[in-house]
Amino acid sequence: MTAAAHDNQGLMHSHGRAASRRNLTIALGLTVGYMVVELVGGFLANSLSLLADAGHMITDAGAIGLALLAMWIAGRPASIERTFGLHRTEVLAALANALALWLIAGLIFFESYRRFLDVPAVDGRLMLVVGGVGLLVNLAAAAVLRPSAKESLNVEGAFLHVVSDVLGSIAVIGAGLLILTTGWVLADPIFGAVIGLLIVISSARLLWKVLHVLMEGTPAHLDLHGLCQRLERLDGITGVHDIHAWSITTGYDALSAHVTADAAALNNPGQVLERLRNIASQEFGISHVTIQLEDSEDGCVEAHHIAHPG
Repeated sequence: MTAAAHDNQGLMHSHGRAASRRNLTIALGLTVGYMVVELVGGFLANSLSLLADAGHMITDAGAIGLALLAMWIAGRPASIERTFGLHRTEVLAALANALALWLIAGLIFFESYRRFLDVPAVDGRLMLVVGGVGLLVNLAAAAVLRPSAKESLNVEGAFLHVVSDVLGSIAVIGAGLLILTTGWVLADPIFGAVIGLLIVISSARLLWKVLHVLMEGTPAHLDLHGLCQRLERLDGITGVHDIHAWSITTGYDALSAHVTADAAALNNPGQVLERLRNIASQEFGISHVTIQLEDSEDGCVEAHHIAHPG
């Protein structure tokens, strides 16, 4: 990779992180502001649903705060002890947020069951008002986070917490409407259980993606067979083996590979390596590329040879 290309990728990554940090800060302000409103409304309406949702929003504020903290930690420079820096902190924060969503869903299921046994009297009208305001606030926070959630597992974890709040607000509104129009108080725990199930399903996807990164799986967007074939089409290249590709964090992928070349190519190894690195970085979007040139596979003792179409 040329110095200019490396600097350009670093600049794009830095701009993306700055945008994510700004979006998380805005979402945190919206969440904390409405959480206070919901707590007051819950006490005035004697609504356990509203109070439970306010408690949920406290965990959401914590999730967004955790995402911001992880982003700050990940921005610390690399050191001799941690040569890749602390980028994985963002992935660990996403893992914590995914597991927290499952905990929240478990609490919702428990609370729904408890309300089936003992349904409290609530002010449906106030539930509608506070739930309606909450829906608008949560939709605004979700809209702010959505663009960054596509580029960062860390932000995606916080985004899913906000989405669960959107679902919670919809549940409060739906339950309030049914209580006002029909007096059917069981609507509240039923809606809550459905929302809990949706939270489990949405967070399971995030959890799978986080575990894939932590297990150093090949980045989902990377066609590793296609990369090998592209490298082997270069003049003088005779094969690619012992190839590894993984993600340090979202948007920061790494690659290492052994590449065999003929005698003519090995006479000018610097130029050959630059062409190989440029293909991996510019055509396949890999940030950190390490390639070792060899005249044959005979000296390679690694047992990580991944078969690929020729």
